Amino acid sequence: MTGDSAPVLSIRAATLDFGDRQLWHNLNLDVAPGEFIAVLGPNGTGKSSLLRAVIGQQKLTAGTIELLGAPARTGSRDIGYIPQQRLFQDGTPLRARDLVALGIEGERWGPPMTMHATRARVKEVLGQVGATAYADMPVATLSGGEQQRVRVAQAIAAKPRLLLCDEPLSSLDLHHQRTISELINEQRRLLDTAVIFVTHDVNPVLPFVDRVLYLAGGRFRIGTPDEVLRSEVLSYMYNTPIEVIHSRGRVAVLGAPEGYGVHDHLEHHRTGGGA
Repeated sequence: MTGDSAPVLSIRAATLDFGDRQLWHNLNLDVAPGEFIAVLGPNGTGKSSLLRAVIGQQKLTAGTIELLGAPARTGSRDIGYIPQQRLFQDGTPLRARDLVALGIEGERWGPPMTMHATRARVKEVLGQVGATAYADMPVATLSGGEQQRVRVAQAIAAKPRLLLCDEPLSSLDLHHQRTISELINEQRRLLDTAVIFVTHDVNPVLPFVDRVLYLAGGRFRIGTPDEVLRSEVLSYMYNTPIEVIHSRGRVAVLGAPEGYGVHDHLEHHRTGGGA
């Protein structure tokens, strides 16, 4: 991450309401090239909505979002997006290589690539994520971990400046969580792509994280993991006593109210420096 680089993404005075409930208010965030930001917090706090706002699918109640100095819009080649995992239905004829090609030829602005260039790029990114062996297989026949590899390939195929990841590790076992996290981080370093990573479990990505955006109780806090994952910070955000215990290189968060998703009673966070 280059400290003096212009931000890839700039969010100013952003507010988002859901009905009569305010999810967050006056959010300001600059994301630098190559920066890895983890978005944490309980269910229903607007984590996924933040990503949808960046790609133009969710209108802010107030504020602005700029991508590379211009208003964010749908169809930008500068954004790669990994949605929440949903397994493909049996019988879906789409092959793995076809799905990746959609990341290049889908509904995007800008001049299209030639057919030869598209095939070459698809082959390249499938190799990068270790999916070459099943490039011609229907995606519905692939395992959950294999499907996520292909989704990562699709998201990076157009060499985006910003990669949005919406809980890409859900429903994966620990091995595949680690593999997908490392793949995303590898591409981040290769392309200097900024990453915004929504997750319920920060453990698999914490070694790569530069900053955390924590959303809870209509409030937010931005900082390094050690700055945000603290008893006094989370107690203020949840408006209830929260105990954060550091032990053997890990952090346990205790006491979040029931019904608050991953923080119901206990969540482990491994401490670590920024990437």
